Amino acid sequence: MNQMTAPPKFGIGAPVRRVEDAALVTGRGRYVDDIVPAGVLAMTVVRSQVAHARITLGGLDAARAAPGVHMVLTSADLEGYGGVPCKAIMKQANGTPVVPPYRPLLCGEIVKHVGDAVAAVVADTLAAAEAAAELIEIEYDTLPAVIDTVGALDPGAPLAWPERGTNLAFEYAFGDKGKTEAAFARAAKVARLEVINNRLVCNYMEPRGCIAEYDAGTERWTLTVGTQGGHGMRGILAGDILNVDPSRIRIITPDVGGGFGPKMPVYREYPIAMIAAERLGKPVKWKCGRMEHFVADAQGRDNVTTAELALDADGKFLALRVDLIAAAGAYFHQFGPFIPWVGATMSTGVYDIPALEVRVRGTFSNTVPVDAYRGAGRPEAAYVLERLVEEAARVAGVSPVEIRHRNFIRPEQMPYTTQTGRMYDTGEFSGHLDRALDEADVAGFEARVAESAARGLYRGLGLASYVEACAFPGSERAELSIDPDGTLTLFIGTQTNGQGHATAYAQLIADHLGVDISKIKVVQGDTDAVKTGGGTGGSRSIPLGMPSIDVASRALVEKIKAAAADKLETSPADLELVGGEVRIVGTDRSVSLATLAAAMPAADRTTEGEVKQTECTYPNGTHIVEVEIDPETGVTSFDRYTIVDDFGVTVNPILLAGQVHGGVVQSIGQAILENTLYDADGQLITASLLDYALPRADDVPSIHFETRNVPSTTNAMGIKGAGEAGTIGATPAVMNAVADALRRGAGVTRIDMPATPLAVWAAIRAAGAAQG
Repeated sequence: MNQMTAPPKFGIGAPVRRVEDAALVTGRGRYVDDIVPAGVLAMTVVRSQVAHARITLGGLDAARAAPGVHMVLTSADLEGYGGVPCKAIMKQANGTPVVPPYRPLLCGEIVKHVGDAVAAVVADTLAAAEAAAELIEIEYDTLPAVIDTVGALDPGAPLAWPERGTNLAFEYAFGDKGKTEAAFARAAKVARLEVINNRLVCNYMEPRGCIAEYDAGTERWTLTVGTQGGHGMRGILAGDILNVDPSRIRIITPDVGGGFGPKMPVYREYPIAMIAAERLGKPVKWKCGRMEHFVADAQGRDNVTTAELALDADGKFLALRVDLIAAAGAYFHQFGPFIPWVGATMSTGVYDIPALEVRVRGTFSNTVPVDAYRGAGRPEAAYVLERLVEEAARVAGVSPVEIRHRNFIRPEQMPYTTQTGRMYDTGEFSGHLDRALDEADVAGFEARVAESAARGLYRGLGLASYVEACAFPGSERAELSIDPDGTLTLFIGTQTNGQGHATAYAQLIADHLGVDISKIKVVQGDTDAVKTGGGTGGSRSIPLGMPSIDVASRALVEKIKAAAADKLETSPADLELVGGEVRIVGTDRSVSLATLAAAMPAADRTTEGEVKQTECTYPNGTHIVEVEIDPETGVTSFDRYTIVDDFGVTVNPILLAGQVHGGVVQSIGQAILENTLYDADGQLITASLLDYALPRADDVPSIHFETRNVPSTTNAMGIKGAGEAGTIGATPAVMNAVADALRRGAGVTRIDMPATPLAVWAAIRAAGAAQG
């Protein structure tokens, strides 16, 4: 009989249950809206109901005189402060930097999209503030609005920013045009595809909110706010908007109900609340409503892409050409211009493509600005490429599996530098594809097609093999201390939004220090307590945080052993840390960590670690999906979903599965349900959860997930990052399955996201009509 090895209790690879969950599932979580400082006032924001107009405000005196009102702010009251900045000043194809238009805290003369902020009202209660806000009259001199991402470039299209003379927001170029043209000229076959990557509204469970407090004695603000990292936010608030030293601002982040990218930027409500708190001498609280979220928070995706792939007679890829148009919205959001840029750098994916030409254009429109949303450009790139590879297989007359095997970058080619300069360190792409094929029983697919057909259903198979860039170069400082009672405290500037940082970090510390995980406290979300921090985004928290924690833990172990060696009159080399004690190996002589810590000088009880990473990590994997479509209703259902991923090293398989599952569900939402629609006047039609469909439990399949890890050589612990990977592989796999089912069952040749029941039903009917 085979011997089964028990999984480790703590340390790398241990399936430690989340320590955060007990509080969260029993209602003891502490979010922004749970915090009520004494004397706190409520703030509401008055927003434009028109997409593009000159405005005049009236009724301000009546609003200021309304019961319970303490302050009404307009743009005239905010002179001297900076606007909301864009921090992604990318270099364009012509060598010039991107030039952001000015985005004021409150609009004074012109509004640029529905939801643009024009005034703020502060009152004793939210009801009083909202009642006073109703007294403010906005007179609109409506201007022509431009809405369509691609149509914004049409000659004669209305201009979102007339003074710029164009709706072209930025233009980037990648690759070698001449080399690519030559490859296409000698190609035996060319596959071509146009795809839409639909715009999304994030809809995290907890809408944004903030509480601003000002201490006149110290001349400092405390801003309690749900963020993805307070240090970067503090720097922007201080340096770009309030024009003060960063030391005058403390950012506190309590529990956060989801971030996904849109909670990383600075939004105008935060500095407005801080200004109001300073002037009034009282705490000011703002909480975003669910419907307000649809027009106040950055939206995601919204690309239209045409791509072509040149193939030789054997189905080998010769060159890739991509023309991408990305929505910027009415303004550049904090990282907006960076998102399509970074996506374009991943254009060639897992394939050995020797020539590339990419053109990226961003367009202004009178819509909510677009910024990072889970994956941030990389899901968009993978979606285009994996849909195109399916088309290339059809053009070449080979299977989708075979064309991938022929064109994958091989392990012996690693490290491999792509046409955009990305350096893949490790990866065995055929390995995870083959494992996924076996687990998904693709060999039995045709029999299942026949069984579905007997029930009047279309069945389709879709796969996607992806690679992403994440954990971008940098570092995350960790500070670890042992307290006099023997407990341990970690200070680190990443920011959990529900991922389980306190569990992952603590299990590594527990393994080094020989203590139970309950003896470890993880401190994040306080810029006074944590010296520096890069926050959470780009799947960086585990790959960059863990190596620094590892260094700090090892250093603290050495200090503890040195102190214990003196106490036990032995060599540090003869000591081990087990069960909250330091023990001489092979004996019963020991001393407790609490006893040692109480006697250690304060300086010896703290260590630091900061490991710098010079290259991204590149997680990769394969998703395989089978769907059934009911041609009578257009409803898509999932029969099976298989994922085999390479994340380098698995820190905690429970946390890892949760991250992957969550990303897949978000992508299922994008693929078959979610869509952000504006009418011709710029009104958001899908402006609430009555009109915007999110995935529900019965939309989500059971997911088989496993890893086939190849450790990274660019990360100190071999970790590749996983927070966004589910979103990157899922959308193309799902849509390839939907497209396969529709092509097999009804002869449909094109379907875009979202493949809603109505869209699918209409495509089936249109194909039937075309076939006569």
